[in-house]
Amino acid sequence: MCILIQRFKASRTLLPPTCSGGARNKNPFYFRWSWNWIVRQADRVFPQFLSRSHFSRISVRDRTMRMAHTLIAQSLRRNLSHAPLVSAAAAAQSAVPLVASTDVTTLSRLKWWPPPAVPSRPVSVGLAGALSFSMTLVTTAEAKEPPSAELVPKDIVLYQYEACPFCNKVKAFLDYHKISYKVVEVNPLSKKEIKWSDYKKVPILVVDGEQLTESSDIIKSLSSRLCLENSVINEEEAKWVRWVDDHLVHVLSPNIYRTTSEALESFDYIAKHGNFSTTEKFAVKYAGAAIMYMVSKKLKKKYNITDERASLYDAAQTWTTALNGRDFLGGSKPNLADLAVFGVLRPIRYLKAGKDMVENTKIGEWYQKMEMAVGESARIAA
Repeated sequence: MCILIQRFKASRTLLPPTCSGGARNKNPFYFRWSWNWIVRQADRVFPQFLSRSHFSRISVRDRTMRMAHTLIAQSLRRNLSHAPLVSAAAAAQSAVPLVASTDVTTLSRLKWWPPPAVPSRPVSVGLAGALSFSMTLVTTAEAKEPPSAELVPKDIVLYQYEACPFCNKVKAFLDYHKISYKVVEVNPLSKKEIKWSDYKKVPILVVDGEQLTESSDIIKSLSSRLCLENSVINEEEAKWVRWVDDHLVHVLSPNIYRTTSEALESFDYIAKHGNFSTTEKFAVKYAGAAIMYMVSKKLKKKYNITDERASLYDAAQTWTTALNGRDFLGGSKPNLADLAVFGVLRPIRYLKAGKDMVENTKIGEWYQKMEMAVGESARIAA
């Protein structure tokens, strides 16, 4: 870090002629040049840190970016002390942020560029840039109405498989509404955790001793019980909730088990997050991957899928088309269809199939907004 600071200070004497001396304190391009310089120098200096530090590349880079932002903010304050201020509203109108909205972790990897310089208003441009940068940290989704405390059940237990799309659909609903719940991971081989129930599938949600089954029925029952504003759904919302159950989930298995390597990747995730003994983890990973690789071929035939990836991309594109320019299908905030799509996609998002989907379709922006809207898990210790 010391090396980087020294290089930054030294660079101030090596600026281009248009940015040297007193001019550099008035030229808004100086901020752009300084920011780029720090990013480039960080990439050059990091290997030296990594060879003798226990910090990861990401943590060091994040620290450097924060330090860079502080240095530039200090320079901005010096400028403001020598020039008249303009109103925040007028300044914001002249800003041109490159990133409209994103999550906080993504911001650490993105660069922000100030708008083009206006010679007669250098300070207002810089101030507008600072304001627009801060505004990107705020999600555009409207605040959700939490359920009434009197109506929230005292004890909710979800019996699940971690990688099950239907279980994740229920969790997305609970997380979004900040309804605390406990989780019992079911062993798919023995199913001993649900031997008490006549229903032998997951998810099973036990609400104050009452058993609820089938993900869509669970969400409908909870919405009605908690008197949520989305307990009554319109025709469009109902159509896309059915689409998730009848189409989208059937596209996932042929994709995550498409090749032997992808099947192993999927079952590695399942083995790590599932309720298995050490011996079972090994058996599940390799035997399960082999079995599901063959099963996926039958599923592909059953649902008339000729190209796995094409079917996944088509499903993602169908959903983004349905949004029709809206942040969410529900408008300014997610509805039950948004939560259902997000829930079933969540377990595959960081597998190869999910990464390919985000890279090759327009669904990534909506997914990021959903991550921000849903927020942290409401899961509590069992």
